[in-house]
Amino acid sequence: MRSRSRPGGLGLRARGAARYPDPIARLGDTDLDVFPLCLGGNVFGWTLDAERSFAVLDAYVEGGGNFIDTADIYGRHGSAGIGGSERIIGRWLAARGNRERLTIATKVGMSAERPGLSREAIEAGVTESLERLGIDCIDLYYAHRDDERTPLEETLAAFAELIAAGRVRHVAASNYSAARLAEALALSAAREDLARYVALQPHYNLMERDYEHELAALCAREGLACIPYFGLARGFLTGKYKRDGAAIDSPRAAGVRESYFNERGFAVLDALQEIASAHRVAPAAVALAWLRLQPTVLAPIASATSPEQLAQLMPSATLALSAAEVQRLTAAGA
Repeated sequence: MRSRSRPGGLGLRARGAARYPDPIARLGDTDLDVFPLCLGGNVFGWTLDAERSFAVLDAYVEGGGNFIDTADIYGRHGSAGIGGSERIIGRWLAARGNRERLTIATKVGMSAERPGLSREAIEAGVTESLERLGIDCIDLYYAHRDDERTPLEETLAAFAELIAAGRVRHVAASNYSAARLAEALALSAAREDLARYVALQPHYNLMERDYEHELAALCAREGLACIPYFGLARGFLTGKYKRDGAAIDSPRAAGVRESYFNERGFAVLDALQEIASAHRVAPAAVALAWLRLQPTVLAPIASATSPEQLAQLMPSATLALSAAEVQRLTAAGA
């Protein structure tokens, strides 16, 4: 999305502080202004066909959203296959004619056909992603995961070439350790011919807190925006899972039960439900609002399988939690 005139920047916040956010937030020191809830495209072409994906995308934009996240490999588990999510988003963009109003993020580096972050893999990956999306420039291009076999200099130089060519506007990292991310940022600071990561997409939510140990401080020091994935802990934080273990129709259900069906998990659900009732919103909105209010977090990523499900998530972008509510949730998930 092209920059809007607005004050302020990332606005890093002290832990536990709660505030009512700007509806649109600036991504670090870039020119990207984004809605503080990023729509995840991982379900497009997997659990959702094109028609149902279009309905979710339409509802998101109608609700004020402008930030869509996908990856070259999304769709691989469904009938759409590798690139299925990008193809669906590309068809939707062409049908709606709204490209200039949106920030499109996609990723490279995890494809079994073209793994890693070598210059060759990145060049081929961006060419294919641009074609599937039907656009001439990707707003935010992620290294989907670290590739320790490829020198960081090669990866960052390849990204710099894409930016110089106008094929990518900004680059970001996903699934990097604090040490490797710090090394990449140091290289970028020392060499003008290397691109610099402007954001990090880590696994972070009320149940998964490793980000808080080292990465959060690094992102704060370096001014990187945190855009967490699995913001709802694979659906656990929606409140649909119950203590009685009633069956849930989801491809992630078995993993959710194994990871989160314990006293800590249900303590978090109890707190979410009580706070959600007080605000008259869904537990999922509270879980995402808590995440948005954490230091360095700009826009949690969440996916939806219907406009009705999306409607439960959208209030998270502007939900004002009290400091006491934030602290209660923080403690329950610690």
